[in-house]
Amino acid sequence: MAISGTKTRRKHISMTSLIDVIFLLLLFFMLSSTFTRFAEIPLTGASAGQGAASAETPPLFVRLFEEQVELNGTSYAIDEFSAQISQMEIKKGQQLLIALDDTVTSQRLVDLLVVLAAQPDLTVVVLE
Repeated sequence: MAISGTKTRRKHISMTSLIDVIFLLLLFFMLSSTFTRFAEIPLTGASAGQGAASAETPPLFVRLFEEQVELNGTSYAIDEFSAQISQMEIKKGQQLLIALDDTVTSQRLVDLLVVLAAQPDLTVVVLE
């Protein structure tokens, strides 16, 4: 026996739960985001044939490794380097050349550049 003439009634989809989920996602992303501005660090790269510093103010040479920093051949930890560079007599416009070891991460370079940013008279150049 077949039932003829019965109509199947479609259920309406409730939009309330969808709106709740969208609101919760929006709230989550708003609360988990940071709206702080990242600091900017000036970075100059050296190219071939770039003019050297004058003979009266020879450049300082820094070699950056993963665990240490060498300033003119003397090894320091990053905090010791900060104290050492602040004690030095730096002339306005004196160059500081940075050579990077193959193991150095970009965060390590930024850490060094933050320390050097405290010395406004230095011209920092990163060697390629």
